[in-house]
Amino acid sequence: QVRFLESGGGSVQPGGSLSLSCAASGSIFRFNTMGWYRQAPGKQRELVATKSRGNITKYADSVKGRFTISREDVKNIVYLQMNSLKPEDTAVYYCNLNQGPPFRDYWGQGTQVTVSP
Repeated sequence: QVRFLESGGGSVQPGGSLSLSCAASGSIFRFNTMGWYRQAPGKQRELVATKSRGNITKYADSVKGRFTISREDVKNIVYLQMNSLKPEDTAVYYCNLNQGPPFRDYWGQGTQVTVSP
């Protein structure tokens, strides 16, 4: 059983910044990957950024140079700093934990990010 406490998100004008945080608790394995995915209306859920406890980091090409993911391993918290936001960043952002074996994904409830003039 894994539980998530997500915070952050909201509405901002283009060019602005927002930050997200997500704390995972429960049955957390020592080695895992945490990160963020997003889903815009009518689109599939897509990876935004992930970071493993071994510091392997992945970013979607669309957010490279604008978003920064970080984490506090001991507390199982993952952050996403989003700068230079664009209207196309508008989506529900989901916290994700992947761990195993057997490897599986766990999801937070999602938080809305809206970028509009």
